Amino acid sequence: MKLYGATLSGHTHRVRLFLSLLNLPYEFVEIDMRARQNRSPEHLARNPFGEVPVLEDGDVTLADSTAILVYLASRYDDSGRWLPREPVAAARVQQWLSTASGKIAYGPCAARLVTVFGAPLDHERAKDISTRLFDVLERELAGRRYVLGDHASIADIAAFSYIEHAPEGGVSLKPYPSIRNWLANVRALPGFVAMPATQAGLAPESPEAA
Repeated sequence: MKLYGATLSGHTHRVRLFLSLLNLPYEFVEIDMRARQNRSPEHLARNPFGEVPVLEDGDVTLADSTAILVYLASRYDDSGRWLPREPVAAARVQQWLSTASGKIAYGPCAARLVTVFGAPLDHERAKDISTRLFDVLERELAGRRYVLGDHASIADIAAFSYIEHAPEGGVSLKPYPSIRNWLANVRALPGFVAMPATQAGLAPESPEAA
């Protein structure tokens, strides 16, 4: 199995985290986005949009981080823990995958793209989307260990990376104790691997005081 991605990409980290939680061996290939390696003919053959991550698993090549999470859970988790088969739970996971590709992407992800990578995006709008998102998530996560309750799923993995690193985009997590507790629960999962932090955004917020 081979994963093409960028170390500081939250989309890439979602997949690296899940591969580690599943204890699946893989080779990681760094794609230098600043050097535009993602626009090389070789990478465009893997993903015509030139995005990361891309997973190669035998004769299967998949792009899009949430699609890769679904694939890995469906193929390598026989327990159904990470991707529930019960209709309501499965639908709730899909809701969070959509949130990861929507409000998380346009909120904390976009805010961090501005501060870490200098992306020409509307930083204030991204921070506003983040705050409104976190206000809702704080209520949703109150009293829960994970998104669905007592057991982690790929919904947690899809949402985790950019929310944990929201302070790098200038969005504090201090007002959100339920979100902070949820982040701590994900970090405590056996096999957890962190995404490297940067010096961008707010002063570093410890997991206890974030």
